[in-house]
Amino acid sequence: MIWCSGWELASAVSNAGGLGLIGAGSMTPEVLQIHIKKCKVATNKPFGVNVPLLYSQSDEIIELIIREGIKIVFTSAGNPAKYTSILKENGIKVVHVVANKKFALKAAEARVDAIVAEGFEAGGHNAVEETTTMVLIPMLKEIINIPIIAAGGIGSGQAMYAVMALGADGVQIGSLFAGSIESSAHENFKKAIIESDDGGTYLTLKKLGPVRLIRNEFFNRIHNAVMEGKNNEELSEILGRGRPKLGMFEGNIDEGELEIGQISAMVKEILPVHRIINDLIIGFNHTSDKMRRMNKVK
Repeated sequence: MIWCSGWELASAVSNAGGLGLIGAGSMTPEVLQIHIKKCKVATNKPFGVNVPLLYSQSDEIIELIIREGIKIVFTSAGNPAKYTSILKENGIKVVHVVANKKFALKAAEARVDAIVAEGFEAGGHNAVEETTTMVLIPMLKEIINIPIIAAGGIGSGQAMYAVMALGADGVQIGSLFAGSIESSAHENFKKAIIESDDGGTYLTLKKLGPVRLIRNEFFNRIHNAVMEGKNNEELSEILGRGRPKLGMFEGNIDEGELEIGQISAMVKEILPVHRIINDLIIGFNHTSDKMRRMNKVK
């Protein structure tokens, strides 16, 4: 949710009954501090921070989170053992994002409080295994005994019900909220989400770092280079720096990276967060009632 989940989105999700997360991956420590302080003013409900561990400023980010009294941290894209102990020593709940069995076990060994099991339907950076959410959840349920939060391809209350039936204890949803009114994404990117259709996204750059993108001019250029067998150095040169910011935050729809999940094909209008969450709850309850009636018939 880099470039999409600032204090406005995080506070709106928390105020509507979810757990809002500030996406620190696109923020310097100074910018993150501003977002945390604004989020504290905008909501009196719990909210957390997502910290991708691959960035050089992770140490400063973690120190800031502890100093600001944040109580929930989601880590991703790195070794969960690096910060889990110090976060937990400071009374912070730690959740780590994984996409396969290997890293789920590592996260459990690091004593995180829960994991997010993210299938390859999800937008942005992903795993090479291409394991779907519907396969990943029951697979991980067999090998770990900490709570599992399902992510990837969840765009409705019906999908929420489905992953919980498979063993998930909750859900994490990104793409629906990336296109919300409160998202800090550029309006051009939100429009591109709405216009995306079946097959409109694709997982590419597996050798360099798998990422699901909307098909645009940049995608065509980089994916053609992948298919031609270009090496990592050549791919990195084409990729350059700042592509996600260029596309999602600055609105360059042709040359930027447009990271979004497969459920973008289901997003047809830009809605406020409270409406999105209300629709999810209605869909979940409707499915629950339907299944209850089916069980009674049997």
